[in-house]
Amino acid sequence: MCLGIPGEIIELLPDRPDLAKVDVSGVKRSINIGLLENDWILIHVGFALSKIDEREAKAALDFLEGIGQAYADELAALQESKIE
Repeated sequence: MCLGIPGEIIELLPDRPDLAKVDVSGVKRSINIGLLENDWILIHVGFALSKIDEREAKAALDFLEGIGQAYADELAALQESKIE
């Protein structure tokens, strides 16, 4: 199962304006943000899909944490993947 998961942008990469370091429930990695710039984004397979606000991010994270193993599997896949 592939999920769109909320991630918080914690660092814009100055040498790569298309990439940002994000935090997804403690997992930190680079994500392609294209033209999106905001504090919270919805991520799917390494790409920012849309901007979301903190309230929307919290609601999505609460839901995802509630589905259990599928979310744990998605975080594991996110941690193992790389975009550089």
